[in-house]
Amino acid sequence: MATANTNLSHYDKDSIPSASAMSFGIVVSEWNNQITDALLQGAYDTLIENGANPENIIVKRVPGTYELSLAAQLMLENTEVDGVVAIGSVIQGETKHFDFVCEAVSQGIKDVNLKFNKPVVFCVLTDNTLQQAIDRSGGKHGNKGVECAVAGIKMVALKKELEG
Repeated sequence: MATANTNLSHYDKDSIPSASAMSFGIVVSEWNNQITDALLQGAYDTLIENGANPENIIVKRVPGTYELSLAAQLMLENTEVDGVVAIGSVIQGETKHFDFVCEAVSQGIKDVNLKFNKPVVFCVLTDNTLQQAIDRSGGKHGNKGVECAVAGIKMVALKKELEG
């Protein structure tokens, strides 16, 4: 497991640019909300801790993880956000549904990144069990939402730096 010896919530706070001049959208799946609400809290708190103004963070909920790509696209088309964090949780079941959803959302989020030339961070847990998801949404492996908020801040800063 990639996170077996990693805490997703740990990062070097001194290496993070200030998010005070940044705006973010967060699109979050209602499905597996025990997990996605915890990821949302981790991402939101991390943005605030790194200087983001609460008024510059837009949170919108969607029915499931599959809908995150379109929600991110709509967010970028209809707001002035600098980046989006897409939060979802897909847990392996007995059918191939898991594979189809995971493939579609990963490709969809990649496509939205490239189409809009703005960061859309993939904060989607794709776990085999509910316990694995719990462990990565505030449990023993930390909170992936924290890691993704940090990635969002860094990518927005990189974009601003390179565009001058």
